[in-house]
Amino acid sequence: MLRLDVNFFDYTILAIYFILVIAIGVMARRAVATSEDFLLSGRSLPAWVTGIAFISANLGALEILGMAANGAQYGMSTLHFYWVGAVPAMVFLGIVMMPFYYGSGVRTVPEFLLRRFNPATHLFNAVSFALAAVLVAGVNLYALALVINALIGWPIWVSIIVSAGFVLAYITLGGLSGAIYNEVLQFFVIVAGLVPLVVIGLHSVGGYSGLKEKVAHTALGSDSFHTWSGTGVGHWTNPLGDWVGIVMGLGFVLSFGYWTTNFAEVQRALSAKDLNAAQRTPLIGSFPKIFIPALTIIPGLIALVLIPKLGQKDKGGNAIGLTYNDAIPALMNKFLPNGTLGIALAGLLAAFMAGMAANVSSFNTVFTYDIWQTYVVKGRHDGYYLRVGRIVTVVGIVIGVGTAFIASGYSNIMNYIQLLFSYFNAPLFATFIIAMFWKRTSPWAGFWGLVAGTIGAAAMHFGGYHIAYFYKGGVYDPSHVTINDQMLNFYGALVAFVADVVVTVAVTMVTKPKPLSELAGLVWGVPDPSAPDPDLVPKPAWWASPKLLGGTSIGIVIVLSIIFV
Repeated sequence: MLRLDVNFFDYTILAIYFILVIAIGVMARRAVATSEDFLLSGRSLPAWVTGIAFISANLGALEILGMAANGAQYGMSTLHFYWVGAVPAMVFLGIVMMPFYYGSGVRTVPEFLLRRFNPATHLFNAVSFALAAVLVAGVNLYALALVINALIGWPIWVSIIVSAGFVLAYITLGGLSGAIYNEVLQFFVIVAGLVPLVVIGLHSVGGYSGLKEKVAHTALGSDSFHTWSGTGVGHWTNPLGDWVGIVMGLGFVLSFGYWTTNFAEVQRALSAKDLNAAQRTPLIGSFPKIFIPALTIIPGLIALVLIPKLGQKDKGGNAIGLTYNDAIPALMNKFLPNGTLGIALAGLLAAFMAGMAANVSSFNTVFTYDIWQTYVVKGRHDGYYLRVGRIVTVVGIVIGVGTAFIASGYSNIMNYIQLLFSYFNAPLFATFIIAMFWKRTSPWAGFWGLVAGTIGAAAMHFGGYHIAYFYKGGVYDPSHVTINDQMLNFYGALVAFVADVVVTVAVTMVTKPKPLSELAGLVWGVPDPSAPDPDLVPKPAWWASPKLLGGTSIGIVIVLSIIFV
């Protein structure tokens, strides 16, 4: 069991951090007078705040533990999760999709589906999103519990409950504003905690060139520093599989599905003060996203060469050393002196709290607006829904405690996360992209497309374990130890997308579409006559133009991708 060598100075730093977190929640509470204040921050926040919160909400267990685990397990191929699987989709969200979301005045992503399709489609998505939100919240809660367990030695179940209490306090107090302002604080704490780890770790292995040399003598081999090596279809050797899965499964379906339809992220942009600020939110977030691999993948590789038996299993699939999820905490314990260790631990806890808060705050918004207000108790005064939002926050965290134990069954939580995304995000993206660009798409096509996509993801997930192509060397392993989980998830998302598209088109051809008058502002090429005249809307300064920000971000990614090819 991993135990961290902390002392009074480290605990003092952690105590100061938690006092700040609760204080921000208390101060944010003063601005909460309506349900929109609690659930959407009154749509009043500036772009720099929502932009940092946008990326900080993603810097949870998925990013810190998950990507470090991927770095140790898969090498530099993990860069695909950033430069192929994130930044292009973030730019697409800012430039193409935010005008639809923000301009239509919807409060949630499922509400957009209600206006574009019908109540059945809306309810299906609202329920599936709520389920996904608490499952992902459980991942972050489990990661929080791992750190507390390593700090104090409490059992995992006690650590999970204590962790839930901290997050519950500041979300219940300050709502989305409390979560977002804490996410801004947490972003800088995360960076301050991880930078020393990278610098000291690289120095200990002889710099970047020394790291490459040492990793070459591990199971990953020298090719682990080449992102596209071994991605040929039919004879893949890359840890993430072939290029079809990487480009189409990860880069298109999973990436665009997560960044453009996941309300935990979109909610941050919807809380911005105007459309321009909403568009710039994901674009501002894309710049730190480009360089975050230096704080996650590099430590994972350092841990691989310095932590004995990291991620190794016996023939029965049982761990014989620390799991890949322990890469970052193990390095912190090895390298950082007391005091600095406290800052780094505060950064870790900040990351996991931000990730959980993002999912719980989006869960309470969708449940309150899209399920409770729409189908259960309609037409009540706003104060009633504000109380419901606070109660649902508690319920969401309680459910998250339960789902944390599901996450504890995975040695690499990134594999679990991608599995969830293939079920929940891939079908939704297919439905969205067709509905936004094809006026003919009918209301019931949306519902049956989502159902078909979800079934397709499940069929591929369970059926893929019996397909030899997904196993190392193409040799089927009855114990499933050698299966490429990430590759299977990529293909699962691709199958879900295709199933959704096929069924959506087929149902559209035999059912009645919505009248054009009901699609104003919801479909490309059908403007909303009640919307402000674009020529009269104030234009941002040239340097704040969404297209310039997006183009610059993509340009940086292209240059870096060529360097690390």
